[in-house]
Amino acid sequence: MQNKLTLVVVLLGYLVLPMSMSGTTVALPQIGASLDASGGALQWVVTGYFLTASSFMLVAGSTGDLFGRRRIYRAGAAVYALGSLAAALTPGILVLDVARTLTGVGAAGVMAGGGAILASTFTGTERTRAFAAMGTTAGLGMAIGPTLAGWLVGELGWRATFGTFAAAGMLLLAGTFAMAESRADRRPRVDWGGAVTFIAGLASVMLAITQSSRAGWTSPLVLGLLAAGGALLALFAAVQRRSAHPVLDLTLLRNRRFVGWLTSGVVMVLGFGGMMSYLPTFLQGANGMSARDAGLIMLMSTAPTLFMPLLGGRLVNRGVSPHALITAGLLLIAAGNAWLTVLHPGIGAGGLLGPLLTVGVGIGLATGLIDAQAMNQVAQSRTGMAAGLLNTIRGGSQTLVLALFGSVLISLLTGRVGDQAGKVATGELAAAQHDFLAAQLSDAWQVLLWAIAAVTALGALAVAALLAPAREPARHAVPQAS
Repeated sequence: MQNKLTLVVVLLGYLVLPMSMSGTTVALPQIGASLDASGGALQWVVTGYFLTASSFMLVAGSTGDLFGRRRIYRAGAAVYALGSLAAALTPGILVLDVARTLTGVGAAGVMAGGGAILASTFTGTERTRAFAAMGTTAGLGMAIGPTLAGWLVGELGWRATFGTFAAAGMLLLAGTFAMAESRADRRPRVDWGGAVTFIAGLASVMLAITQSSRAGWTSPLVLGLLAAGGALLALFAAVQRRSAHPVLDLTLLRNRRFVGWLTSGVVMVLGFGGMMSYLPTFLQGANGMSARDAGLIMLMSTAPTLFMPLLGGRLVNRGVSPHALITAGLLLIAAGNAWLTVLHPGIGAGGLLGPLLTVGVGIGLATGLIDAQAMNQVAQSRTGMAAGLLNTIRGGSQTLVLALFGSVLISLLTGRVGDQAGKVATGELAAAQHDFLAAQLSDAWQVLLWAIAAVTALGALAVAALLAPAREPARHAVPQAS
């Protein structure tokens, strides 16, 4: 019974926390009008949450191994609830920015702690089923999250929406009393040097990526942040080699199969992250669809994630190779991107059904496999570290993919439509030139989709090679003495 309650609480966290991101994005116009805010201060409501959530994942997971995974999850839920409550009651934009940044720290504890708790609570086929359920829950959040968050903001207002997130955080906090505690056998000192250099380094790199779309990749701000982040992460690696109890045990990265599952997470995000975020703007701009209709079409790619993770987990428990399934899933994502090059102005739901379903099935297969199989490669005492690393890499990859997708799309359009490239890329097509601009946008999308399909296919092959069983050395018969 306790294990079932633990699973429910962890799944609730994986359902609610992503909505806190999408709901805030939807609420930005309301927040700006209410608090008389705009520009960087308003954007930080989203950026601050995302930066701290991504930057603290690894540290939260590793700390959970030392002090208790339930304790870190509980602390994360409390901080998340308090941050959301402060956001709901904020008197101004600066307090809201601080509250959202704090909320991201709490989210890191919940996400990294949740994955580690599942890995330490379940084993064997039960672990596979638990992580498959986690994948399905994440798929549900992906499918209904933006719509439900948009409804909350529209019906209740942005303050009540943050209040709803605070209530959800309190539910998560209460649920921790139904969990068993788990930690590593030894409880050494915290590697503060590693924690500080990692958080500062990753935050610098992530901030540079988020600023690149506004300032440009060659701006002094972006280049300076990238240089500082790179130097800090190099220092982090040096500190980890000398630390007796590091935040990140670098020997994990010598495990070929663990690296293979990490790589599969990056390839999966590469294959769908940009397309999922930018395709609705194409449909609204080039096809004149409403936001509601564009959102309904995107359900074609998210609906398979409601059942494919469970199917993948069931297949693994029946003896199907996870190596074969993840390769198939990533190749399906690549094939879906290639098929999506049928994209053109005026294309309807029927023309998009095949490619979007193909991508969705691939995502669903991959989502249900990656965490469980990666956890199977590490010792029980390192599950928090592994969960934190997985979430960090996924979050960082998503940030990079979104920035690169937008940047490349604008670059492709610049040679075609000049100074209008930025607006056209986000679906703002001047009425007088609509047909011409829609055609140019479609052509740029096709080039980008072919590139994504090729890189994703190559990534799938790299994952297949990393996860392939080690070859046994040939045994030569020893001649018998006559």
